[in-house]
Amino acid sequence: MRILVTGGAGFIGSALIRHLINNTDHDVLNFDKLTYAGNLESLQGIANNTRYEFVQEDIVDQAAVSKVLARFKPDAIMHLAAESHVDRSIDGPSEFIQTNIVGTYSLLEATRSYWLTLPEAERAAFRFHHISTDEVYGDLHGVDDLFTETTPYAPSSPYSASKAASDHLVRAWQRTYGLPVVVTNCSNNYGPFHFPEKLIPLVILNALAGKPLPVYGNGLQVRDWLFVEDHARALLKVVTEGKVGETYNIGGHNEQKNIDVVRGICALLEELAPEQRKGVDHYADLITYVTDRPGHDMRYAIDASKIERELGWTPEETFESGLRKTVQWYLDNLEWCRNVQDGSYKGERLGTNVKELIA
Repeated sequence: MRILVTGGAGFIGSALIRHLINNTDHDVLNFDKLTYAGNLESLQGIANNTRYEFVQEDIVDQAAVSKVLARFKPDAIMHLAAESHVDRSIDGPSEFIQTNIVGTYSLLEATRSYWLTLPEAERAAFRFHHISTDEVYGDLHGVDDLFTETTPYAPSSPYSASKAASDHLVRAWQRTYGLPVVVTNCSNNYGPFHFPEKLIPLVILNALAGKPLPVYGNGLQVRDWLFVEDHARALLKVVTEGKVGETYNIGGHNEQKNIDVVRGICALLEELAPEQRKGVDHYADLITYVTDRPGHDMRYAIDASKIERELGWTPEETFESGLRKTVQWYLDNLEWCRNVQDGSYKGERLGTNVKELIA
C-alpha cells in the first residue's frame, strides 16, 4: 500500500511511521506542518529509507493537500495531524479550531476530490482513517463504566470539543458522499519520543533535574494508558482490516490514578537512576500538588473489546512493562530531550513557548 500519514512528525504519528517502515512493505508519505510538537528527530532511524518521504505542508491548505495526493496517489490516508494539548487549548483555543476542525474539513474535501478520480476498484479499496481520542466522550462518573463506540459525545475542553467536531465531519463525509472512512478513538498514549510537556515525560525530566513534580488537584484523576507502539499496531490493523463506517476504541486496559503514575515513575527512577537524584532523599519528595485544571475530567476508561473481537488486536504491554521501557528510554536519550527543551530541534530556542505543562 501507499499510505499518507498526516501529523507524522508528532508522537503517535512518528511511532506509526516507524512501525510501518520497520514492519511492513508499505510506502509512507509524512505530511506534517511541523508545529512545536512536530519533531523530525523522532524519525531519524527511518529517514533515509527509500519507502519514506516527508513533505512539510499544512492540512488547512487544501491546494497543497490536493497536489500531494495527485502525485503520491495513496491507497489510504491516516489522519493524525491535530493540536492535542488540553492546557494549550484552554489558553488559546483558536489554533485547535483551525487545525482540528478547519484542517480536517480541508483534508476531507481534497481527499474526496482525489478519491472520485480513482478507478472503481481502487475507489472501493481506498480508506480514510481518522485517529481521534477518548476525550470526546467526556467524563465517566462511575467506577465501573467504560467508553464504548456508542457512548454519546460530551467533550469538556476546547481540545476535546474540536476533536469531537472533526469526528462528526469525517462520519458526515462517509454518510453524505460515500467516502470510505474508519474512525478510532484511543486512550492516553505514552512511550518513547513523547513531547516533554506531557505528564509522563515531564515528570521523568523534572525529577532528573530536581524540579517539582506538579500534580493537578488531588491527583486522583484516572486515565487508561496505552503504550504508543501497541497503538501503532492497532492503527495498522484498522486501516487494513477495519470495516468501512465503523469506529474502533483502542485502549490499554491500564487504568491508573495520576498520582500513582507519578509515584511509579519515582520508584523506577530510584531503581534505575539513584545517582541522578538532586537535592532530595527520594524522587517522590519532589511531588507538588497544584491548582486543578478548569473542567478537568475525573476518569477515562475504554472498552476495547470490539477491536479485539473483530480484528484480533490486544495490547502487548502492561502499564508496568511499558512504563519501565519508557523511563529507560528517556534515561538513554537525554540528548533528544535536551534538543526539545532548548529548542535546538527547531534550530531556535523556544523559551516559554514550550511550557512545563501537565497532561
